[in-house]
Amino acid sequence: MDAAKTRRRGAELEAAILTAAWDQLVTEGYARFTFDAIADRAQTSKPVLYRRWSNREELLRATVRHRGAAASPQVPDTGNVRDDLIQALRRASGAENSVAAMLTALVSSHFDDVGLTPAELRAELLGSRSSSIETILERAVDRGEVDADMLTPRVVDLPFTLFRHEYVMTFAPPTDAAIVEFVDEIVLPLIRRA
Repeated sequence: MDAAKTRRRGAELEAAILTAAWDQLVTEGYARFTFDAIADRAQTSKPVLYRRWSNREELLRATVRHRGAAASPQVPDTGNVRDDLIQALRRASGAENSVAAMLTALVSSHFDDVGLTPAELRAELLGSRSSSIETILERAVDRGEVDADMLTPRVVDLPFTLFRHEYVMTFAPPTDAAIVEFVDEIVLPLIRRA
């Protein structure tokens, strides 16, 4: 360890630790988000970390708060809502996006041992059969309730995309009120016949 690094104190030391913790999380995943690895990456010792955070969850929360405070998202203003939304979503999908990086690190850690992505596991679960949503929408087209031209693959997947999003963000199934909102306020307006 270099002597200058050992003299860091207070806010400077904490910022260095939290930056190292973020780097550890996004490059190595949550499984390797350990006090040993973070202390090594921050060029400090484990006792220094334990004086500030008593466990990995506390350190993770502090790391995420630190990263969130440092990020200053730019809100697009192109002059129209469509282009603003597209730009915002493109930025969110970029490698520099904190939320995307964090979710990828956390979720991928759970699949390291299995070797499959959630999409691959879903494909295994469904096999060659259609999803229930596809069947429901085909029936709705036959009854004249739904515009078949609106049923792109992304729109067909939208109900479960909303469901998965809610589940990933809360680690709990969507409430009944959320499910009704997904259908009534988001999906049906997209697919109903004019």
